[in-house]
Amino acid sequence: MIKTKISSLWNAACAAGITVALAACAGGSSSGPVPEGHYRVKQGDTLYRIAKRYGQSVQTLAAWNNLPNSAQIEVGQVLRVRRAGQPSASSRDVSAARPVEPVNRVKLQWPVENGSANVLQPYNGSTNKGIDIGGMQGQPVKAAAAGKVIYVGEEVRGYGKLVLISHNASTITAYAHNDSILVQKDQSVQAGQAVATMGNSDADAVKLHFEVRINGKAVNPMPYLQN
Repeated sequence: MIKTKISSLWNAACAAGITVALAACAGGSSSGPVPEGHYRVKQGDTLYRIAKRYGQSVQTLAAWNNLPNSAQIEVGQVLRVRRAGQPSASSRDVSAARPVEPVNRVKLQWPVENGSANVLQPYNGSTNKGIDIGGMQGQPVKAAAAGKVIYVGEEVRGYGKLVLISHNASTITAYAHNDSILVQKDQSVQAGQAVATMGNSDADAVKLHFEVRINGKAVNPMPYLQN
């Protein structure tokens, strides 16, 4: 059972520029009308996507909005996306103003061999934010999909030796309680590549705790795992 949260790790992933809108990154959300020529940042947005949506460059939006670091924008932040007085009556602008949902449906493979037959504890969304998979000490733990390692932690409370992998702008997988870690931060990995070995670091038994996070929110991994 996972007893602690790792929201700080998702915040670290945001700061690294992997995604702008993990739920844990947002200090809060805003509502209400947005001034003409402006846009309110939503979950899943990046400055690049917003610039492309409104036919601007990243550099232009960064200059208009006095952004010291164009990789860091926050959910709820209101940005100028058009020059003052620039018309927005075209249907293209109207449709562009609608939020664009990221493609979250990532196909994942089981991170350990015969994992589907060895689920010790299922996801419940409260006390367990992922699934616990049994196995043997030293058994390979594999990347569930191609991606980039965004965090490696030797002793994370409640998770032990932990690896986080980003698969796209919104999807991260977590691999916890490892015995040893075989990858480094910022390393690119392929699906099925060994990233760690199974262990019992900060756990009561040898197992892998596996999580899937979409926009920072833990979801049930089972629908994403291919049988």
